[in-house]
Amino acid sequence: MSKMHRRILLLTLFASVAVRVAAAIYLGNSVEVLPGTFDQVSYHNLAQRFVGGHGFTFGEPWWPATAAGAPTAHWSYLYTGYLILVYKIFGLNPLIARILQAVIVGLLQPYLAYRIGRRVFNPVTGLAAAILTAFYTYFIYYSATLMTEPFYISAILTSLLISIYMVKKDPDDQDGEDSPRRENLWIGLWLGLALGTAVLMRQLFLLVIPFILIWIWWASEKRIWKSLLITGITILVMVIPFTVFNYQRFERFVLLNTNAGYALFWSNHPIYGTQFVPILTEDMGSYHALIPEELLSLDEAALDQELLKLGLGFVLDDPLRYVVLSLSRIPPYFVFWPSNSSSLISNVSRVSSFGIMLPFMLYGLYRSYRERVKPLVRQPLFLLYLFIVIYTGIHVLTWTLVRYRLPVDAVLVVFGGLAIVELVNRIPGLKKWVAAAA
Repeated sequence: MSKMHRRILLLTLFASVAVRVAAAIYLGNSVEVLPGTFDQVSYHNLAQRFVGGHGFTFGEPWWPATAAGAPTAHWSYLYTGYLILVYKIFGLNPLIARILQAVIVGLLQPYLAYRIGRRVFNPVTGLAAAILTAFYTYFIYYSATLMTEPFYISAILTSLLISIYMVKKDPDDQDGEDSPRRENLWIGLWLGLALGTAVLMRQLFLLVIPFILIWIWWASEKRIWKSLLITGITILVMVIPFTVFNYQRFERFVLLNTNAGYALFWSNHPIYGTQFVPILTEDMGSYHALIPEELLSLDEAALDQELLKLGLGFVLDDPLRYVVLSLSRIPPYFVFWPSNSSSLISNVSRVSSFGIMLPFMLYGLYRSYRERVKPLVRQPLFLLYLFIVIYTGIHVLTWTLVRYRLPVDAVLVVFGGLAIVELVNRIPGLKKWVAAAA
C-alpha cells in the first residue's frame, strides 16, 4: 500500500468511527423503539434479565409468543452475550455498548470493503468502497443500535474476504495475483470462525454457507479440501454448544434459534393473498392473532416447529400463489424512494444511502460483467455475484424488510466504488491522477 493510500484509508477509518460514535451518542443511554429497530429493545431487556439472574427469559409476555419467565431462543445468543459482557463490566449502560460497537464496526466495515474492492478490482476501487461504506447512512444508523446487523455484516464481509484470499493471492505477491493459493489449514480455521460468527448472529446464514464453500472448492481447483474440512469442523464446534443448551431447556432439538417457523408461517400466510406487506397494517390485525389459538399453549420451540409445518403447508397447498407472493416481495426489498407510511428518519436514511447509490451500484455491476475475466466462475467477482443472488433469493422466498437487505448493500457498495472510479476516469484532468493512484 502506498503512503497516499494509507493516509486516505486512515482518514476514512477515522471519519467512519467519528460519525458512528456521534450516532451512538445521539441515540443515548435509553433503549427505545425507533424505525426498524424494535429488536434492540428485546436484546437490551434479555441481557438485562440475564445479568439480573433470570437467564434467557423475559419478565413479561414477549415477541413472538413467549410467556413471561419462559425460556427463549428466538434471539442471537452471541449478540446477547456481547451486551451481557458490557453490562457486567460497565453496568446497565447501553450507551457504552453503542459506542464500543460503533468503534469496532466503524473500523471493520470500511476496511473490509477496501480489502475486498482491492482484491477483486484494484486499490483505488477499494478506497472508493471504503469511503462509501464509511458514510453510508444505513450503516451509520444501525451501527449505533443494539442489534445484530453491525456485527453480522462485518462477519459476512470477513467471510467473503477470507474466501477470496483462499483462492487468489494478494496483488502484491510475487507469484502473481491469479495463482491459486496452496493448502493452508489456518485459513480454514479463520474462515470457520468468520462463518460461525455470522451464523451465531443470524442462523439464516447457514443457507448461504454451502454455496460459499462449493465456490471455494471449485475456484481453488479442489486443492484446499483440508482447509474446508477445518472450516466445517470449526462451524460445528461453534454451533453445537448452543444446540445442547437449547435441548436442555426445551427438551427437543433446536439448532440455534426459534425463528424459522415463525418467519415462514407469517411471511406466507393466506392473509396476504398474493401481495406481501412487510409490516402488517392495523386493518390486517396483529401477527400474534394469526397464530392458531390451540397452539398458543406450546412453548416457544414447539410452537416454532408447528408453525414451520403450517408455513410449508401454505406453500404446498397453493404453489402458484406462493410464486406470485414471492415476486411481490421484490419491490419492498429494494425500495429506495420515500414513502408516506415511513418515518422521517427512515425516508432520509433510505434516500441518502440506497437511493443515491443504487444507480452507481447497478452501473458497477454492469461494468464488472463487461470486463470480467474468463472463466468467470473461478474469479472472486463470481463470489460477490453469487452472494448477492443467493442472499436476495432467500429473502424473496421468505420475508423481506429493508434491513434484511443491508448485507447485500455492503457488497453492492464495492460495485458502487467501481462505478465512481470509472466515471471519475472520464473527467479530464482526473484520469491521470486516478491512474497514478492505481
